[in-house]
Amino acid sequence: MKFCMVTTFFGAHSFGGDAAYVERLCQALCRRGHEVHVFHCVDAFESVRGDHPLRDYTPADGLHIHPLKSKYGILSPLSTQATGRPWFKSGPLRELLDDPGTDVIHFHNISLVGGPGVLGLGTNRRAARIMTAHEHWLICPMHLLWKYDRQPCNAPNCVTCCLAGRRPPQAWRLTRAIEAGLRRLDALVFPSRHALEEHRARGLGAFVPLVHLPYFLPDGWSRGVEDEPPPPSDRPYLAAAGRLVKMKGFQRLIPLMRYLPEADLRIAGTGPYEAELRALAADLPNVRFEGLLGGASLACLFRGARAVVVPSLFPETFGYVVLEAFAVRTPVIVHQGGGAIHETGVQSGGGLGYRTDIELVTAMRRMLHQPGLRESLAARGYARRVGEWSEARHIERYMTLVEEAARARKGFSPYRPARALASRLAQSAAGPSSFDR
Repeated sequence: MKFCMVTTFFGAHSFGGDAAYVERLCQALCRRGHEVHVFHCVDAFESVRGDHPLRDYTPADGLHIHPLKSKYGILSPLSTQATGRPWFKSGPLRELLDDPGTDVIHFHNISLVGGPGVLGLGTNRRAARIMTAHEHWLICPMHLLWKYDRQPCNAPNCVTCCLAGRRPPQAWRLTRAIEAGLRRLDALVFPSRHALEEHRARGLGAFVPLVHLPYFLPDGWSRGVEDEPPPPSDRPYLAAAGRLVKMKGFQRLIPLMRYLPEADLRIAGTGPYEAELRALAADLPNVRFEGLLGGASLACLFRGARAVVVPSLFPETFGYVVLEAFAVRTPVIVHQGGGAIHETGVQSGGGLGYRTDIELVTAMRRMLHQPGLRESLAARGYARRVGEWSEARHIERYMTLVEEAARARKGFSPYRPARALASRLAQSAAGPSSFDR
């Protein structure tokens, strides 16, 4: 089969998160003999990257990357941000979306590569069309349901929030552009039930079937690490990882290490908030910054940790770091205000949750000094990683999704995919799947 992925960030031009999932999905499909094409926007990455380095990236065999770059540079993503249409990228995108040989068109983060306008682009009516909502962009112009860069969004004040965040206005959100785009899809996919319910509550299920399909890790992501003894360390340590931005909550975690002098905190990642975080840790010798890590280096860091702390303050849609910790038999400690990370980190049985600083310090002390607790949580988390969140289980459910969508297109029944999937996926999923109209 021929798959085409449309997303804003990918490969070397990415920050992780949604790009990590797209990359892993593409590689898994290529390993199974499929042809995969990825279209992504270089101009968008360059316009927001700041000092973020390019990632080392080598595409898998069978993966074809199509970087979109306009002679107008930053004006291209700005025009998409303001109008909700691809404009300067419409030519190559139409070539993709018109191709009658394409079997599946999968949209991901489309905010700066085409906006809702890209969902209706193209003349290929045979290909299954799905979209994965990696963020809350469909219901939040700031993507994250994070208000004024200081608190979760409890009531919409989108205009003032965008102005405070220095985002260009999006007048198209006052139209039915998102509704029109979603009606062209066969399914809107969410990595967590929490994210699905956030969108269902705002009425998106009226336009397209909503499907729950969790993220996964490739089979070989932690091979050679997960079953080995933890690497030797002079001192016990806790690990944390993510883009260094305010909403990730590292500024709440770092000062608490003064109450845990017997252990270190090792933070992997980089980002625009790094200087402030380093200043916050200047008088804490037990806080270390590891820089940008990936693959085996991140797996080794997590494998040696007593726990991975995920202090996100905003509502995450999944929290890949939780799954990466479980993959190397390490439990997690997660902030219960972090949206889906409570679902993945606590309800999965693989970690502890907290709401206050005192609860966080208590949870860290328990992970450091109660080895029995740590091992039981790690075992439950690892069971989820090799079960519901495995590559084989994910691809099985993913292929069922696209096959049912293709069948529905032949029968011209827009809601048939959801009904059929509810029956077929329930047989292969570890737990109940979430579907809605």
